Amino acid sequence: GSVVASYPYDDSPTHKPTGVYSKSADDEVFRYLAKAYASNHPIMRTGKPNCPGEEEETFQDGITNGAQWYDVEGGMQDYNYVWANCFEITLELSCCKYPPSSELQQEWENNRDSLLAFLEKV
Repeated sequence: GSVVASYPYDDSPTHKPTGVYSKSADDEVFRYLAKAYASNHPIMRTGKPNCPGEEEETFQDGITNGAQWYDVEGGMQDYNYVWANCFEITLELSCCKYPPSSELQQEWENNRDSLLAFLEKV
């Protein structure tokens, strides 16, 4: 896990494991929506999720193009965009895939304003 808003494309023509910006035709819209979410999240907006084992990983403005972060072939986000004209971003909300229930209230607090801002934009 991480704390970042990722947007299409997750796959790239070169299929290099990382570092390839794979721009979609609607790149500006995706960046706008991802940034709307990230800029309202207290951790995501810093661009420094500080996840254990990945402390040096950073994301400018708390967002990333999927393939630039790491290439994923056949992902749902890209499939829905290409074949169903459905605009999706992927929200990585925690370094921990399964946070304990004692942390869920804080996760809600971290994401409430981001969710509302995102809904307003779409």
